[in-house]
Amino acid sequence: MTLFDPGLQPERTELAWRRTALALGAGSLVAFRLLPATFGNPVWAFGGVAGLAVAAGFWIAARQRYSAVNAVLSRDGDRGMLPGALPIAALATVVLLIGLSSLAVVIIGAA
Repeated sequence: MTLFDPGLQPERTELAWRRTALALGAGSLVAFRLLPATFGNPVWAFGGVAGLAVAAGFWIAARQRYSAVNAVLSRDGDRGMLPGALPIAALATVVLLIGLSSLAVVIIGAA
């Protein structure tokens, strides 16, 4: 007998990661559109493209993690360990890099 309900917590977690990926993708599209026009150099579009790639990676990772969590939780007996926190660490790193690059743009622009 398994006590696992397949539609609750893992699905909510996946949906939260999808919303995070969508928000990152939307911000990246805005950056892709506005940064080159604002700074007058098409190289600034790279930030938007990189953000879209990261958002796609988070979307895929969310789906893979959901499948892995469901596989572990639906097992009877010894369930083993759940997937690690690598996506959370990756998201924190991406946000840190975005913040540092934004700070550099502000400092360079002020000089």
